[in-house]
Amino acid sequence: MPKIKKLIVTAILIIIIIGIGFSFYGSDSTSNVKVFHAGSLTKPFENLEKIYENKYDIDLQREPSGSVIAVQKVTEQNRAADVVAVSDYSLIPNMMISNYSNWFIQFARNEMVLTYTKESDYASEINDNNWFEILNRVDVRFGFSNPNDDPCGYRSLMTIQLSEMPYDDNSIFENTISSNTNITSSYENGTWIINAPESEEINPSDKVRIVSKEVDLLHLLSEGSIDYAFEYRSVAVQHGYEFIELPPEINLGYVDYENVYGKVELSLVDEKPIKGKPIVYGITITSETQNMEGAIRFVELLISEEGQEVFQELGQPPINPAIASNIEDLPEKIEALVSS
Repeated sequence: MPKIKKLIVTAILIIIIIGIGFSFYGSDSTSNVKVFHAGSLTKPFENLEKIYENKYDIDLQREPSGSVIAVQKVTEQNRAADVVAVSDYSLIPNMMISNYSNWFIQFARNEMVLTYTKESDYASEINDNNWFEILNRVDVRFGFSNPNDDPCGYRSLMTIQLSEMPYDDNSIFENTISSNTNITSSYENGTWIINAPESEEINPSDKVRIVSKEVDLLHLLSEGSIDYAFEYRSVAVQHGYEFIELPPEINLGYVDYENVYGKVELSLVDEKPIKGKPIVYGITITSETQNMEGAIRFVELLISEEGQEVFQELGQPPINPAIASNIEDLPEKIEALVSS
């Protein structure tokens, strides 16, 4: 009997040791994939997370923020991430390529809209011809995201500036933005140059609310702190908000108007000027990824037919096929799914 007891005890100890080993393995970086992503990707990435974790025994850990912040977490804060996905693909070549990643993929589009609720002041009156007049009424409050943190912020400013052309009104930007913030605009050699100071110096009036990422505006809308917000169309659709569709020559959603969008440029402190262009989302795997295989599987899912259906259903047109830069540096499994 003593021998049997010893054998039982030994077996139990072995099982415990193996269990501990598996628990350590489960917390290892190869069992999870860390994704820093744009706030406007939250809904589609939530859906992709469910699909991904059903397919693979990997924990997808997402962290939404403004896209500039998402990149800076890697480049300035030295935080570990496997994947970075942003609402302006050009942030990757401008801020990450060479030191922090080697390639990027353009995978989805969007457009700017003016979002509101049925309870917003003048909700029954506002339309695509008078929205800027409504915004300038004394009792109306509106918001946009911080251009220093979030592409939706600088795109909001570009949209407002570009609106002066189709509406034939040279005072729209001045009345809407410059009168309520320290953000200014000037016309130089055929281009509007918007100058945005550092965040603490923007100094918005009580009429304007500025937040770090565009999805934070939704809470302000729902509680009635603001009446209107400049948002991505997909975000308005996903959350069931009312919105004004803006003309294609100002909503940054159409490749055919690229030359028109290029007539506005935004200058941030200590950053390269950002030229107006169609809204295109980008994704990359970081050079320091701790789980290359898991990261590849996520990007594969994102640009696959299954992933594109997720975006289509949520009001965000996918790019099909997705477009890759530096295709020679792409992982082989991804290369087969993209064009160059």
